[in-house]
Amino acid sequence: MSTSGGRFAPYRNALTAVSRRTGAPLPSLLVSFAILHELTAIVPIVGIFYTARSLGAGERVVNAIALNRDGSVDDQSWVNTQLRSWVDEGEQWAGRVGRRYGIFGFEKGEVVDHTQTSHLSGKVAGDVANAVLAYGAVKALLPIRIGLSLYFCPMFSRAVVEPIRLGGLRLLGRRPKSM
Repeated sequence: MSTSGGRFAPYRNALTAVSRRTGAPLPSLLVSFAILHELTAIVPIVGIFYTARSLGAGERVVNAIALNRDGSVDDQSWVNTQLRSWVDEGEQWAGRVGRRYGIFGFEKGEVVDHTQTSHLSGKVAGDVANAVLAYGAVKALLPIRIGLSLYFCPMFSRAVVEPIRLGGLRLLGRRPKSM
């Protein structure tokens, strides 16, 4: 291997520069990004689910996407294909989560055979449709979620992650290393 740091050296150098510029250690920045990325998924999924539930929008939107498969040229566009893909993934996700936690009208620990899982598509109703709508919306918001996570990462690192890390080190009787 070369002494230049390998093929990931440019990335490591860029991240180290960001760490120096923001005043937060690199591991703290990475942990901050991971936490913020997950928060920007969980908060919207819950908010969209309950908004769709109160407005009764989940069934209408999901069924309009899932049942509009007439084979026309417009039906085969990238957007329609991606929306249907998110609906199918959302149905599977809602089924897994619903059976694991006993929500969305599923029984907790309910066993599903392969004939049921291969025939999930079709008319989606109730809370499952709301969950599918929330899942798809959060998937569509991914670029915004990443941007927000990157923007707030240094501040979150300095305000939340670093104080917790330093408190943990003090609790263990260790001196924190300087950057």
